[in-house]
Amino acid sequence: MAQHADEAARLMKAFSNRGRLMVLCILSEGELSVGELHERVPLSQSALSQHLAVLRGDELVKTRRESQTIYYSLHNHKAARVITLLHELFCTTKLDDLNAINTTSIPPASIRSVT
Repeated sequence: MAQHADEAARLMKAFSNRGRLMVLCILSEGELSVGELHERVPLSQSALSQHLAVLRGDELVKTRRESQTIYYSLHNHKAARVITLLHELFCTTKLDDLNAINTTSIPPASIRSVT
């Protein structure tokens, strides 16, 4: 049990930093080069490099080199699952939430109380 708690704590520590969280969320969409990541994440080049080093050290991302370009992608399926959950909880719109409610078997009176 302690080993699992340590693993979970390491994963949550990686997610506790805004910069690393943004990098992981973007990489959940697919592999990107360092340059592409830098265009999408509002961090300086040095800050991005530091965050990527931490994520590599925690084995949350992996690298692939093609000539002079280094590509990053998610390496940890548990991290990918957490990102999916975080996206569902924080990145959906009200309309998405209402559509999800409408596709369940909740009676109409319950839906009215949500809006």
